Amino acid sequence: MADLQARFEAAAESSKTLPEKPDNITLLKIYALYKQASAGDAHGKRPGFTDMVGRAKFDAWAALKGKGKGEAMQTYVDLIESLK
Repeated sequence: MADLQARFEAAAESSKTLPEKPDNITLLKIYALYKQASAGDAHGKRPGFTDMVGRAKFDAWAALKGKGKGEAMQTYVDLIESLK
């Protein structure tokens, strides 16, 4: 797990310097996987309809409910690697 944690942290750093900005759907996946891996299942209130960005981010994260920390980390690392 320590190796996976190190690869996850390295992927999080390299996500800031991707050659191209990913499309919005991919950005939501990146966000949701990062949150699931670092904070677990979505918690808190779903943002209101006036906060469309916050609502989309929350919904993407909530869609990953039940996905384990290790699985979320691995999927995040794989996604960032595919975008390099």
